Amino acid sequence: MLTDTGRFDTPDAAKYLQQLCKHFAHKVEVQFDATDKTGHGTVALGMGPATLRATAQELTADVTAPTAEELDHARQIIDNHLARFAFREEFKNMIWQSATAPA
Repeated sequence: MLTDTGRFDTPDAAKYLQQLCKHFAHKVEVQFDATDKTGHGTVALGMGPATLRATAQELTADVTAPTAEELDHARQIIDNHLARFAFREEFKNMIWQSATAPA
């Protein structure tokens, strides 16, 4: 499996995490507890899981997929959905880094 990590610097990370998890829960399985203050959620995308984490200043997404094409699709899914919620910040896409890229 391939994994990429995306980062978005924002003071609204916890809000976006909750919005994304609630939105995705309408279509796929999501593990998220709004009362749990750990700032963590997991979304079962078709190609593999996406793990979302929020800190006071950053939203992070780890996406996993078996192929590079599906990994790219997973990144697009996260970016496109986050753009709907973070439009006030003129969000375009997360800053993605491959965990499987050579050092």
